[in-house]
Amino acid sequence: MAEESGQERTEAATPRRLDEARERGQVPRSRELNTLVVTLTGATSLLVYSGQFVASLGDTMRRGFTLTHEQIHDPHWLGRMLSELSLTVLVDFAPIIILLVVAALAAPMALGGWSFSTEALSFKFERVNPLAGLKRIFSMQGLAELGKALAKFLLMAGVGMWLMHHHAAELLNLGQGNLNVGIARVGGILAWGFLFLAGALVLVAAADIPFQIWEYSHGLKMTRQEIRDESKESDGRPEVKGRLRRMQREMSKRRMMAEVPTADVVVNNPTHYSIALRYDAAKMGAPVVVAKGVDLVALRIREIATQAGVPSIMAPTLARSLYYNTELEQEVPAGLYQAVAQILAFVYKLRRTGNITTGLQTFEDLPIPEELRR
Repeated sequence: MAEESGQERTEAATPRRLDEARERGQVPRSRELNTLVVTLTGATSLLVYSGQFVASLGDTMRRGFTLTHEQIHDPHWLGRMLSELSLTVLVDFAPIIILLVVAALAAPMALGGWSFSTEALSFKFERVNPLAGLKRIFSMQGLAELGKALAKFLLMAGVGMWLMHHHAAELLNLGQGNLNVGIARVGGILAWGFLFLAGALVLVAAADIPFQIWEYSHGLKMTRQEIRDESKESDGRPEVKGRLRRMQREMSKRRMMAEVPTADVVVNNPTHYSIALRYDAAKMGAPVVVAKGVDLVALRIREIATQAGVPSIMAPTLARSLYYNTELEQEVPAGLYQAVAQILAFVYKLRRTGNITTGLQTFEDLPIPEELRR
């Protein structure tokens, strides 16, 4: 889209774009952070459980290298012993294995949170396309990955050489001492070596995490046209919104017309205004407007009222005041109570006499406050 329109992606991603990216499995991730967390977890576990590991490993090696005459000549003994020792080692190392698995799962969520998307697992041709692969290699991300790989190699090599040089004499003399002591010392050297390596990885991760966050945000940037298009799609295009408003008005009009037969009286201006009122003394505090309209709508209200036998009264000033000072399904203003009461009293009188006719009388001098006149 940006290439087609010639616009640059200068705008930050909208919440909708971020949600769509997460649904596709696109979240910021740092492999260096994952490596750092797993390495630290492994080194800490070795330090904490070193005594248990040393005792278990020493016992396992002693059992594996102590053979009787019968065991030497038993062709099935080696398989059984290998199975037993493997199970023993697995059980002994289970705590560190579980911690490493938890660390491997938790580390990615520390940066981008939990995200699972089947779309990320789907086949895409560009993933196996050699040209796309070359493009990724020589891209900004490819150069950054190359720089991180070189930095990790130099750091790891430097830390490893320093450890070997620092513990060279001690490692060469391990074969001359007690087995358990030697194993314990090797475990300690490995654990501290992992900690030093993790310390070196901190530098790489500290540089990689901001870069991954920046690259993720930069890759999701949008053009101004894309933001405008998204806003239109979210709010609805003008022609669609206009059609919806027309439909809503039509539905509201039909509902209003359906209420006209339930009215007690329709108050009219001879040519322009019609307002249908309903009053139930047991349920209402004041008369309620159930329908109102001007011109053609007013004419339709009068027609429906005539068909339903609802009295239609001419009161020009009151009709205009009711139209401009009331809303549908709302009570009439207190200032119009007296005028409306006179109309209803007249209608109730007609009902008692059984002589319901429309347009029988015109009310001109109703008590209407000046501020409510229109």
